[in-house]
Amino acid sequence: MREALALAAAAAEEGEVPIGCVVVKDGAIVGRGRNRRELGKNALYHAEIMAIDEACKTLGGWRLFGCELYVTLEPCPMCAGAIINARIDKVCFGAHDPKAGSCGSLINLFELPYNHKPAVESGILGEECAELLKNFFKKLRS
Repeated sequence: MREALALAAAAAEEGEVPIGCVVVKDGAIVGRGRNRRELGKNALYHAEIMAIDEACKTLGGWRLFGCELYVTLEPCPMCAGAIINARIDKVCFGAHDPKAGSCGSLINLFELPYNHKPAVESGILGEECAELLKNFFKKLRS
């Protein structure tokens, strides 16, 4: 999660909402991503999507069996769907997202009868992840 936080901080420096993500397999990072929606002018450029894309390229396939995803903010519906489709084993996130969180805050898409059900662990470095987001939006408003 520390690497995901560093990626989130890098996103903030670029003027992006500070969200960072890594995909890990056997203790090694195989995919990294940070929010790039503003720079890329693309609604799909969420940190999780970018990290999953890199992990698929690194591992040579779309099925990410045996992988864990660490992200600073609870995944949205799009990202939760990508996690299910990629067959990621476990999702670990920092801050809860009461507006779009789809791993327990608004809904838990992983509890629906899809063909894959990732495990979820929340609150990992949650205060640090939430503080980064709060500071970003506070600075943006001033």
